Amino acid sequence: MTPYQGYVYAYPHKTAYRPLHPAPALRDVWAGEPLDALFLYMHVPFCEMRCGFCNLFTRTGAPEELTGAYLDALDRQATAVLGALDAPVFATAAFGGGTPTYLTASELERLCDIAGRFSGFGSIPLGVETSPATATTDRLTVLAERGTTRISIGVQSFLDEEARAAVRPQKRAEVEAALDRIRAVGFPVLNIDLIYGIDGQTAATWMHSLDAALAWRPEEIYLYPLYVRPLTGLGRRARDWDDQRLTLYGIGRDHLLAEGYEQVSMRMFRLPSADAGGTEYCCQTDGMVGLGCGARSYTSRLHYSFEYAVGTSQVRSIIDDYVRESDFDTARVGFEVDDDERRRRHLVQSLLQTAGVDRSAYRARFGTDPMDDFAADLTSFGDRGWLEATESIIRLTPEGLAYSDAIGPALFSSRVQSLMDAYESR
Repeated sequence: MTPYQGYVYAYPHKTAYRPLHPAPALRDVWAGEPLDALFLYMHVPFCEMRCGFCNLFTRTGAPEELTGAYLDALDRQATAVLGALDAPVFATAAFGGGTPTYLTASELERLCDIAGRFSGFGSIPLGVETSPATATTDRLTVLAERGTTRISIGVQSFLDEEARAAVRPQKRAEVEAALDRIRAVGFPVLNIDLIYGIDGQTAATWMHSLDAALAWRPEEIYLYPLYVRPLTGLGRRARDWDDQRLTLYGIGRDHLLAEGYEQVSMRMFRLPSADAGGTEYCCQTDGMVGLGCGARSYTSRLHYSFEYAVGTSQVRSIIDDYVRESDFDTARVGFEVDDDERRRRHLVQSLLQTAGVDRSAYRARFGTDPMDDFAADLTSFGDRGWLEATESIIRLTPEGLAYSDAIGPALFSSRVQSLMDAYESR
């Protein structure tokens, strides 16, 4: 089994979503849902460039009138959501994309004003994604003043030639200058993203990037394996390089652990602190409100969003439709979550974290035990040395964590996998 089937950052993936007929009213979608610990996510679908590995919903560049129109649409959508939810309470928030800091400082002010319409914004944890070219002092200052607690910057490699190989044309000097500005403005948490498996990358060059990142002593570091996906700049790459990625993963993991970081998942490492992970939000059980045409929302019964795409023309068309939209009172595209899918989502979202699955919490929620519900899969993982189980916890072993991108997809239901396959074949 290849260890790199796919990154499961959410379940189900948006390629399993389909148009909802009839489109349910948001008020009905959220009726009866717990609203005391929600996640507010605002999506900005613009970047100054498109990296060769990127399959996110984003477009390169945007005329000023488009970003303004997009913010207008976000405001209209916020009005619809606030009208549909009865006094929601938010535990955490994030601006993602795309690159939220593609927006100018004044546009970021407006983005925060829109987010500020939701109770708690400004006092709850707020994470924002940025890039070396857009992490300017004026933008960062706005974000700091509006309560941002975490800045995440995609560096990928501190070597110019590796950045070019990943179709990310940036200079190390630009990266270092951006990091200097981030530290100067001051945020509680800095995260640096790095990628392993780039063409020409070796153990020595990987260590070079790891040490360059560690020089900034970031509170978090994410290590991502390079994926080459259809419709991306690297999509024509043909060769398989599993062994290289596994080797580099092990080097990165061991080096960060030796430097005092703790491993949270296959990708995430953080410096231990009293505030680490300090949010009441739990993705397995709590809902999310997403604003923007690339954002998903989810309740216990329905996950919904807008159409999903990667190709340039389709993405631009969806954005154009979004900014013209005047009625955001319904859910258009989504996935209805039944009891089996709720169990699977809880298992996947818990198992791929080092903390593992709390069996008592699972039993309290579903009335059954995960070892009974998913006996064949979990037994298979155990036989491979990927799983350890006690009376209270089911968690991945260190080797199991290395195979997270195979374990997650293996737990997809046949229904979800069939929908994803059908989407990819369109």
